[in-house]
Amino acid sequence: MGSEAADRVASATRPGTPPQISWFEFLLDGSLLEEHLQKTSPDPSPVQLIVQFLEQASKPSVNEQNQVQPPVDNRRNRTLKLLALKVAAHMRWDLDLLEKGLTTPVLNMLLNELLCVSKVPAGVKHVDLDLSTLPPTTAMAVIIYNRWAIRTIVLSSFPEKQNKPGPHQMNMLNMVQQEKEMTENILTVLKEQADDSIRVLEGALCLKKDFYIHTLRTLDLMGSDAAANGETESSTAGLQISADELHCQVHYDLGGIFFQQGCTDQSAYEKARDHFRQTNELLKKLDQAVHVHLDGKRLAGYWNACKALTGDRDPSDPHTTQYDQINSLIRTHNYQALIEAFIRDNTSLSLQRHFRHSVLREFLYKVQQGESSLENVCHKLCVCNAVRDALEGQILSVGFQQLLLKPSRHSVDFMLEVCTRSLETDRPSEASRRSMARFLRTLCEGLEDLSLVFVVTSHKLFLELLKDEERKTLLEQMRKRAATVNLSAKPLPSFYDIPASASVNIGQLEQQLILSLDPRRIRQILIELQGLAERPFWRVNSKWEVPAEYSSIILGIKDPLTKDLVYILMAKGLHCTSIKDFGHARQLFSSCLELVTEFSPKLRQVMLNEMLLLEVRAHETAAAEGSKERPPPDLVSRVRGYLEMRIHDVPLRQVIGEESVAFMLNWRENDYLTLQVPPSLLMSNPYIKLGQLLASTCKELPGPKESRRTAKELWDVVVLICSVSLQHKRSSDGRLGLIKQRESSLGILQRNKFITFIKKLREPLVLTTLISLFVRLHSIVRDDIVNEVTAEHLSIWPSSLPNIQAVDVEAVAVTVKELVSYALTLNPNNQSWLVTQADIYFVTNQYSAAVNFYLQAGAVCSDFFSKPVPPDVYTDQVLKRMIKCCSMMNCHTQVAVLCQFLREVDYMTAFKALQEQNSHDAMDSFYDYIWDVTILEYLTHIHHKRGETEKRQIAVKAIGQTELNSSNPEEVLQLAAHKRKKRFLQAMAKLYF
Repeated sequence: MGSEAADRVASATRPGTPPQISWFEFLLDGSLLEEHLQKTSPDPSPVQLIVQFLEQASKPSVNEQNQVQPPVDNRRNRTLKLLALKVAAHMRWDLDLLEKGLTTPVLNMLLNELLCVSKVPAGVKHVDLDLSTLPPTTAMAVIIYNRWAIRTIVLSSFPEKQNKPGPHQMNMLNMVQQEKEMTENILTVLKEQADDSIRVLEGALCLKKDFYIHTLRTLDLMGSDAAANGETESSTAGLQISADELHCQVHYDLGGIFFQQGCTDQSAYEKARDHFRQTNELLKKLDQAVHVHLDGKRLAGYWNACKALTGDRDPSDPHTTQYDQINSLIRTHNYQALIEAFIRDNTSLSLQRHFRHSVLREFLYKVQQGESSLENVCHKLCVCNAVRDALEGQILSVGFQQLLLKPSRHSVDFMLEVCTRSLETDRPSEASRRSMARFLRTLCEGLEDLSLVFVVTSHKLFLELLKDEERKTLLEQMRKRAATVNLSAKPLPSFYDIPASASVNIGQLEQQLILSLDPRRIRQILIELQGLAERPFWRVNSKWEVPAEYSSIILGIKDPLTKDLVYILMAKGLHCTSIKDFGHARQLFSSCLELVTEFSPKLRQVMLNEMLLLEVRAHETAAAEGSKERPPPDLVSRVRGYLEMRIHDVPLRQVIGEESVAFMLNWRENDYLTLQVPPSLLMSNPYIKLGQLLASTCKELPGPKESRRTAKELWDVVVLICSVSLQHKRSSDGRLGLIKQRESSLGILQRNKFITFIKKLREPLVLTTLISLFVRLHSIVRDDIVNEVTAEHLSIWPSSLPNIQAVDVEAVAVTVKELVSYALTLNPNNQSWLVTQADIYFVTNQYSAAVNFYLQAGAVCSDFFSKPVPPDVYTDQVLKRMIKCCSMMNCHTQVAVLCQFLREVDYMTAFKALQEQNSHDAMDSFYDYIWDVTILEYLTHIHHKRGETEKRQIAVKAIGQTELNSSNPEEVLQLAAHKRKKRFLQAMAKLYF
């Protein structure tokens, strides 16, 4: 018993669960489909059946040599395709239902089958067909296909909510990626043919006769011998659709595509408006539109939008007059009247909020485009919208919050005017009054300038809406804020009836202490503060931090002023270093060094160490920005001195040692790291150990096999870093099981710290060595000989691992990706790294990205393909991988062209690719890039066999070029090949970059 039959038997035994019918049962019983579709809720549903039928009909076959072949054109597959068409016929070819239930690739396959069954002439563009002379069902198939084409273009422009990724298996992710790429390829073709589709549908509007479309009965006849007598082509065959119904639907679809084109062609909005007008008129004319499937609300929205964009107002339409008035004011630049209309709407609440905000966004866009005169209009519209949002209990926009940061007196006066007028109704509701009171409180809390706060709190509306207790609480909040935050502003005696006390002076001084970067000014402020209050002022700002290694020493200083000064100078200096403000950092650290030298040798050494880190980072930052200047000998000497420091009671930050080692590697101080580092340091500092091993390995490249001892030692260290500790645990049944513990202390460093260290390296040879190591390790733990990632110098590493189970496979895979991505941020033109990145994408089945990076690798070493790509870059392996990528993306013509690039042309793969009919590339536009006459002759034969006259002519024209004549000298033939290689690779780059 087959697995599917077994599932049916098992499901039939469950009470109350009817068995689901399998797709193959419809093949066995011709009457079963219609009976199934008549059910109230058929399971599987109609769209599921279409997917199953087409999926089974398009499954590739495998020949005796175990090679994958295209689907066989046999009776079984033809019947399955016909069954899919029957289901669509049962759904009355309702594109709304089909688009909701089927993906674009499946629907494309279905409608292409409809064209085939309806005997639409192959190889002839639809725009060249005369619909009036075609049989009714044939003409209707052409119309349905082209309707779907323009609808799909319109739907693709709408934003889609991305599904949250779940715990998919890798093959499921690959399927989703392949489907996405197929959809993108189909959309590309549809967009290229959009003008033709529009002309086909405009031609359909000229036909005044009724139309007929395939039903289950006509499709049955197509599948039987009865089709031979021409019954299916008679005027009475199929489901009758009146001309008005079809025209109504076509007008709606054409309106949608023209509306989408309006963003680049203003006149398209007028065409869209005319089509939507015709749609409305036909809908009124039709009492019962059985075959018209459109969204009434969307049609109304389109209609309103077109009238607004074209200035076509209809005074008799009461529902749109107000919106038309707003749009008319915008078109005539009557901005004062527009603002007045928005204020009036705050009382009537008739305009929709999203419409008001869209008007504001339009003006903001104009300001961004350079129309600075509209800034004041934007501010006023923003205020009007904010008041409207407040009245409806909505969250105030970010734009309004930004406006509150630097408002003028004029802006505040306008806000109060809008608030007052927005409540000028006969009897404003209590809810509106409460909402307005909350808005005024928010306004006071958001204003920094106390003089403007006073303007609000003294306004009549504020005094009217807020109760005495509310005003008192708000004033108290303002008083506290004035004492702690807004200290630069002078308090207003009329508002804050308190004198400028010592607490205000302390607050002002603390604010200046936070902002100042001048060491002398910081010291002066601290002296003044110490005179006003005795408390630790290093706590003023919670963001002042010094490393934990230093804090105990600094906080142990007995003199309060010195303690505060040292702590604050170091904290500010560290912050400036982190944001790369090295000038201020030097000033702060120098002053701190001068201060601590007087009383603490320990802190003096700490400051010298931090100043060393500052200079290292400054030099590395300059190098990252393009400076080629080597560090001065004094800096290199200081770095060496730090690495060899033996002062035991001085706290050392590990980051300084880490960046010092990275600095030595980046500036190729390999002799010191390999020959002069004291042995004791290698045991105590893991970064120095890593630096020594990296430097030694790089020095030996490329060396003889016997000199690879250090490479083996580096390999062992990295393997331990990527390993996990294995533990045995007894399960409940008494058996021992092996579990992996993620946190491991086997390596000299944790993996995350190792990655952080790597990302401080810039030296290309060091990075190449690390990439090579991890690529080899990745290949071993992945154990996939066919799909291995390539890199330079792979031969220097071991080819096996004694304990492969202990290596964290996921950690290795992630590290490879991170390392190569980081290296490419430093040098995007390193061809070796580009090929490695492409291989990573290839082995993880991300074929489009892989081709992108293979092409980049070729482009950077050939001056964008103006010169031949070196054979050591485009090896046969790389070319074969590019061929497989194109094949997996169904770009079969590209496969055939690439087969010529191999040292020996792969005719079998090229011929097999050219046999594919479902190619997602530009097909015959690539024929000009083929220089191999044998492939061109095969193309001519294939197109002749299929009756594809136009494509055959293109192939014949390509083969007839004189430079491809086999009698030509070898130099001429090679020149012809080189010219086509160059043009093809440049064309591919435009496709994939």
